[in-house]
Amino acid sequence: MFDHSRKVPSATVTKAAKDALTRRGVSIEAIAKIVYEMQAPYNDGLKLAHCIESVESVLEKREVQHALLVGIELDVLAEKKMLSEPLQSIVDSDEGLFGVDETIALGAVYTYGSIAVTTFGHLDKNKIGVINHLDTKKGIGVHTFLDDLVASVAACASSRIAHRTRDLEEKGETFKQLPPEDTAPESNVDGAQ
Repeated sequence: MFDHSRKVPSATVTKAAKDALTRRGVSIEAIAKIVYEMQAPYNDGLKLAHCIESVESVLEKREVQHALLVGIELDVLAEKKMLSEPLQSIVDSDEGLFGVDETIALGAVYTYGSIAVTTFGHLDKNKIGVINHLDTKKGIGVHTFLDDLVASVAACASSRIAHRTRDLEEKGETFKQLPPEDTAPESNVDGAQ
């Protein structure tokens, strides 16, 4: 049974997820650069600031936060050799047939629809930006989950930009006319924080 007295406030979870990324050497700007690379060819006037705003919005979602917290924790436990065998060896080596890392990341991606799913597949295969850096740091920490989680956040933020593009097109506008803080229209809704 759910214990309502143990609810964790949203701000606490958001901060924990962002702090976990920072501790693991991943900045919001690094993720936003991936989003920019994915979306700039399709969006006149898109700036890195729009992409940062989109990443920030994605990091407000509980599904994404939970995936980050679980995956990063498993990477850290693997670094400390605290997983039982054979899981320790599987996570340590990022074994090719181990798909749990992608499964956790995909769980968060589904929140943002088919564009996010296909973008995640592209990023998982092509390892752009900081994703490549994390994936190739063999022997320097364990990033079995983190590389996929970063791809997940970038894919979700890219999907948000793609959908926002459609909204702008319908008004005859582009990102040139959109201040970065308006990239997340849901933040301008009464009651949104």
